[in-house]
Amino acid sequence: MMGEMMVPPWLESLLSTAFFTICPRHRDTPRNECNMYCLDCMDDAFCFYCRSSRHKDHHVIQIRRSSYHDVVRVAEIQKVLDISGVQTYVINSARVLFLNERPQPKISSSSSSSKGVSYLCEICSRSLLDPFRFCSLGCKLVGIRKKGDTSFVVGSNKKNEEEAMKQRREGITATRLESKQQGDDEELRERSPQEMYTSSASTPPHFNSRRRKGIPHRAPFAS
Repeated sequence: MMGEMMVPPWLESLLSTAFFTICPRHRDTPRNECNMYCLDCMDDAFCFYCRSSRHKDHHVIQIRRSSYHDVVRVAEIQKVLDISGVQTYVINSARVLFLNERPQPKISSSSSSSKGVSYLCEICSRSLLDPFRFCSLGCKLVGIRKKGDTSFVVGSNKKNEEEAMKQRREGITATRLESKQQGDDEELRERSPQEMYTSSASTPPHFNSRRRKGIPHRAPFAS
């Protein structure tokens, strides 16, 4: 029951909808791809012409594509959904976020640290650019189902998300400092005090090899 209160009724339908198909009602017209979704009807995707005729006064959002994946503009979705904790991207001068998880090989913690990856999605382990918790709306939905420590209700968990992001930054900074300290300690342990003393003692002192020339003597005159 609590999970249902954290998630609007139309979200799961939005995430499972197939977009960018040809509208069956307007096959022979331009702009006939189904890239719009009605939050009131919670039905299939529809095209530009269907919006004018069937969803004129409804709350409609437009879905866009980036690298064959569905995205939505932050300016549209943040009016009806709390997107805190979800990584956003700037594409074609507009800030967007992905609807669903994108397939990729999972990154282990050891390999991510060696490659300099600082932030990972809590659900699918995708590398993130900033200290967010999720890579997409779909992963945030899974996070809500599992932990229940966040919400999609607008304004409900802004303070909690800001605190969580702060803790993630501090944790990563502490990890980097600890790794650096361990590296310094290992470097010092590689050379014992005896070795350091021997190395310094075996190095001969440096003297100036240039000698001062003596006073020149003139040869005696022949008699």
